[in-house]
Amino acid sequence: MQATAYTYDENTRCGSVLLDDGTPVPFDAPAFDAGGLRLLRPGQRVRIETEGEGEALRITLVTLQTL
Repeated sequence: MQATAYTYDENTRCGSVLLDDGTPVPFDAPAFDAGGLRLLRPGQRVRIETEGEGEALRITLVTLQTL
């Protein structure tokens, strides 16, 4: 699934993305670390992996979107 980086705190490695429908979804440090990134800037397109649905939706991986 694709999304757009919305917020990111480099101290905690937590942040949020916006899904293509505009829904913000938070991610935690383990999801960020799983993608091997060192930094994330708001506006970057990212690829995410999730589990769960609705209110239980959780991001398990954040990495850069590549073509």
